[in-house]
Amino acid sequence: MQVPLWFTLAVVGYLGCKLFRPPLWLVLVLLLGGYLIADSLLAPVIDTAITK
Repeated sequence: MQVPLWFTLAVVGYLGCKLFRPPLWLVLVLLLGGYLIADSLLAPVIDTAITK
């Protein structure tokens, strides 16, 4: 059974927000930070660290 990564992340994010109830500003900062890091010079370094 293969589950798409985006679906898995959506389910984990939804459950995390429902169970732990983080503040909205923290969720937004983490999403924005991840978006900005993905488009930075660190993206290749992070990609190689994750795929190994």
